[in-house]
Order: sequence, then C-alpha cells, then structure tokens
Amino acid sequence: MGAPMWYTVPMSDQTKMKKKITLRDILILQGVVMIYSLSGVTAKFASGETFLSLRFILFYALEIVILGVYAVLWQQVIKRTELSVAYANRAMALVWSVIWALAIFRDQVNINNLIGIILVIIGTVLINSETEDAQ
Repeated sequence: MGAPMWYTVPMSDQTKMKKKITLRDILILQGVVMIYSLSGVTAKFASGETFLSLRFILFYALEIVILGVYAVLWQQVIKRTELSVAYANRAMALVWSVIWALAIFRDQVNINNLIGIILVIIGTVLINSETEDAQ
C-alpha cells in the first residue's frame, strides 16, 4: 500500500519550495530572526526586576507580544522558504543576541564567542549559497 494521502506533498508545492532564495528573502528572514532575538532582551530586563512588580509584568508582557509577532511572521517565512534554509538562518539569533549584549548590556565578548559567531555566519552563508547554486 502507498503512502497515506496526508504524507505526500503535491508537485506544485514541491516546486514552489525549491525557488531561489533572494537577498530580499534573506533580509526578511533576518528581520524576523532579529525580532525573535529581542524577546531575550526583554527577558533580561524582566529578570532584573522584582518578581510580579509592575515593571516585571510590563517587560514580561512585551516579551509575549514580541514572541506573538515573531510567530505570525515566522509562519509567513516558512510558507515561502525551504524549512532547512529558514532554520539555518534562525541560527543567526545567536549573532543578534551578542549584538544586543554588546550594545544594550555592555557585556564582554571573548575569543570563543567570536569564533562561534564566525562559524554561525559561515554556516548560514553556505546554506544560503547552496540553495542559490542548486537552481
């Protein structure tokens, strides 16, 4: 017996998913990932407040709003992008987190952080260029 009906992907959807990723797609994807990373910033601010204080609740509520916006935007991204490419680009959230840590919290970055960031960027570029080469 063949695969169940729900298991197969129609050919038209398969070809849509294989479209070439453009610079615009990558920028939109990174914008969505950046929004996602901002939830960590609000979580960090909330953690510095007294539990259940007004400021804690406001930061926590903002985090929930950011995650809600991210969820809606992410659904739109994965509808138009190959899932493997979308998730590979999501790794860039680590880079955005380090940027926020430096810019907002004045955290220090060590050599291991830099090596990790470089590896994430290289991997993301390879995944994105591999998708373009496949066309």
